[in-house]
Amino acid sequence: MTIKEVEERTGLARSNVRFYEKEKLIQPSRNERNGYRDYSKSDVENLKKIAYLRTLGISIEDIRNVIQGKESLTEILERQSERLAMQMDDLDRAKALCEQMLHDRELTYETMEVERYTGELEDYWEQNQPVFRLDTVSFLWLWGSFQTWMALTVLCLLVGILFYSKLPPQIPVQWKLGIASTLARKECIFAYPVICVVIRYFLRPYLYVKVQMNNIYGKIISEYLSNSLCFVALSTEVFNVLFVFGLAENIVTVLLVDAVLLLGLLAVGLVKMDLQRSERKN
Repeated sequence: MTIKEVEERTGLARSNVRFYEKEKLIQPSRNERNGYRDYSKSDVENLKKIAYLRTLGISIEDIRNVIQGKESLTEILERQSERLAMQMDDLDRAKALCEQMLHDRELTYETMEVERYTGELEDYWEQNQPVFRLDTVSFLWLWGSFQTWMALTVLCLLVGILFYSKLPPQIPVQWKLGIASTLARKECIFAYPVICVVIRYFLRPYLYVKVQMNNIYGKIISEYLSNSLCFVALSTEVFNVLFVFGLAENIVTVLLVDAVLLLGLLAVGLVKMDLQRSERKN
């Protein structure tokens, strides 16, 4: 059957079907006459199962492991049930404390006594260590924020405005061994803020869909990576200006430093958040 028929039978969007196929969760055959994908009844049933498991918060990787026989469905469901139970316990505990505090009609920030709600303070802090560990990686949210993107985009625009009149009629857009290999009109200096806009509003949603399917930190990662790419655009623009004035030669060094720094910070943050999840499980 065609993908249109698959959409009608499953109720799923074509983009979802294509994505699950790209992730090798289904592998439809090809029609020998026209080369089009030919979906079977088994593919349709598998798509419904995959989509249903996704609604339970089960990752693409876990679903792939089940399909490939690396783990049983029971094992995956038990693990997911434990995750959800821990999340519910945390939410119930926080809700109960909020309700307890709301009963105090005279409560203000100035009059609040933390010990009234926590019992033994050291024990309470120990129980909530994951929160404090998460606070130590707040730079992930800060770097991935809209404000950071706006600042990077404005900086790209300002660099273009400040140096436009000083640039030669043509500027390099590609380099090889310290020599400009491709030149373009100097108006291209304003392409960098445009690139930032494209990254934010076109690439970022794609990254989110791609990463979210495989990682519980999908939103954080996609936001962080998007702004990191904008930072690379800003670095490239600044290098372009320095190159024109003979103050820099090798863009590879600049991009390598950017990559090591930004990916290193992302890795550190994700490791710390995984430690948080591990502590909650224990």
